[in-house]
Amino acid sequence: MKTRLIKVTRQCFLIGWIAMTVLFCAAVMAAQETPKEDTPKEAKAVSVYSGMYSFLKEGEFVQVTVEDDGRVTGFISRYGDGESDKGTFLDQFFKSGKIEGNQLIFTTKVVHGAWFEFKGTIERGDAKTPADEGYFVLKGSLTQSTADVNKKTTSHAQDVAFRKFPATSAP
Repeated sequence: MKTRLIKVTRQCFLIGWIAMTVLFCAAVMAAQETPKEDTPKEAKAVSVYSGMYSFLKEGEFVQVTVEDDGRVTGFISRYGDGESDKGTFLDQFFKSGKIEGNQLIFTTKVVHGAWFEFKGTIERGDAKTPADEGYFVLKGSLTQSTADVNKKTTSHAQDVAFRKFPATSAP
């Protein structure tokens, strides 16, 4: 009888020890689990596309900022070409923009009766490092639309390739 009691006690102890070990391991694993990310890995990967790119004329540029949710914000900084703003530096902020993979689309707000639409891709350029100009290139179709005082719209589309300016180190 005493031997049987010892066996049962050992079995209970062993079962209790196993249960405690399982609970402890589960608690450790839960504590080590990384928090769920709010953004897909693809969004983090394309955030390297954010930066300043050349535009149509020397001194003009496009600022592209890729948000974590695939939304794109930014602006075009360009010289005006209308009668009232010829040579004046204008900033046209994005009205809408999105990126899916390397497919980029944006439309600017209307400034002085003109706006732009870009549909294309962001591709790896020929530069060797991000510190070199052209590491990424915006390639696609840029449509410039203008509306006159009578609200007649004229659009002109052209194929473009805008090179990313070199990445600068933070201060």
